[in-house]
Parts: sequence; structure tokens; C-alpha cells
Amino acid sequence: MMTDRKLSSADEFDKALTVHAHEFGVRLGDEDRARLRDYYSLVLSWNPRLHLVAPCPPAEFATRHVLESLLALRFFPEGARVVDVGSGAGLPLIPCLVMRSDLRAVLIEASKKKSIFLQEALNRLDRRHAARVVAERFEQVEPPEADFLTCRALERFTETLPELLHWSSRVEMLLLFGGDSLRAEIERSGIPYDSKLIPQSDKRFLFVIRRAE
Repeated sequence: MMTDRKLSSADEFDKALTVHAHEFGVRLGDEDRARLRDYYSLVLSWNPRLHLVAPCPPAEFATRHVLESLLALRFFPEGARVVDVGSGAGLPLIPCLVMRSDLRAVLIEASKKKSIFLQEALNRLDRRHAARVVAERFEQVEPPEADFLTCRALERFTETLPELLHWSSRVEMLLLFGGDSLRAEIERSGIPYDSKLIPQSDKRFLFVIRRAE
């Protein structure tokens, strides 16, 4: 019975990807959908032990987590180097890596157990050569060379933002996912930014910070 439920969940997830991809400006090929479905199944199997994401229906995972994450792709040129801070379940970078094999990434995750999941996901999705996992808090590691920084679910995000901005001072563009509290903290920093309302939401945004050249 458990297998049947998982297959049914995966089918519902796949259907939601297909139906809603255009709202997020994403084109999904059959292979993309198959890999994203494998990623979803992997998160489902590890989630009871690691609490990677809050439990949600398959369709919500497709839109709220995967398609939202893929909004970052439009900013990445060919061969972009990306550092993701607080990777957790691998959002937003693992869906992006699934879609774009040219990307090179560093996933920074403080939880040792979650970092094991991230490595397993990269292995299963055939992206182990495209990214490496660093099992440390970002403050404790030297910032890797990167053109972009992504962050979606960092613990105490608003409180940590000033330190994250300082740590990533050499990164050209930051892509930060969040709501009004994160916006207020960005404005407090005095750094110019753009914001893009995330489809199917009235309170979540993708904040884009471009560093002055």
C-alpha cells in the first residue's frame, strides 16, 4: 500500500509540474520531469527522518518548492557558478541543477544529516560532478568563488542577513526568497534591490540584489 501511495503522490506531483510550469516561465522536457519526480520521491523517503520540508500535498510541493526554485534559472548565464546557503532539502539549487547541467554549485548546509541527503540526491540525479556539499555553517567557511548566491530557507534568515551580506561581498548577484520581513531587513541594509512576486502567492517574493560593479 505504501508503494501505491508514493506512486500516486508522484503522479500528482508530475501533473502539477506540467499544468503550472508556464506560470513560472519554465519549460519542462520529459527527462526534466522524470528527474524532478525522482527528486520529489527522494525527499519523501528522507523527510520523516530529517524534516527536510514541512509536509504538504504533492501539487503544493511542485509549485511552492520546485517551480518556485526554478525562477532562479532566468538569471543564470551558461556556466554560472552558484553558492547556495542553507540548502536543507536542496531548494532552490537541486531543481536548477536538474534543469541545467552547465551550472556549477556549492551547497552549504550546517546539518550533517541533511548534507548526507544532499550528496545522495546529487548522486541519484547524476549531478555529483556539478556540485559539492559543504557541511558547515556559512560563517565558518571561506566564501567560495561564485557569481551568484541563492538562499531560500536559512534559519533566522532576517537576523542573519547582515552577516550573509558581508560574507558574500564578492558575489555579483544575490537571489533571496522570502516575505515582507526579509524585505524590511534588506531595506534596513540600504542595499538597492528588485523584487518579483512569486506566482500563486501574494506575500512571497524573489529579492534580487545586484552588487555595484
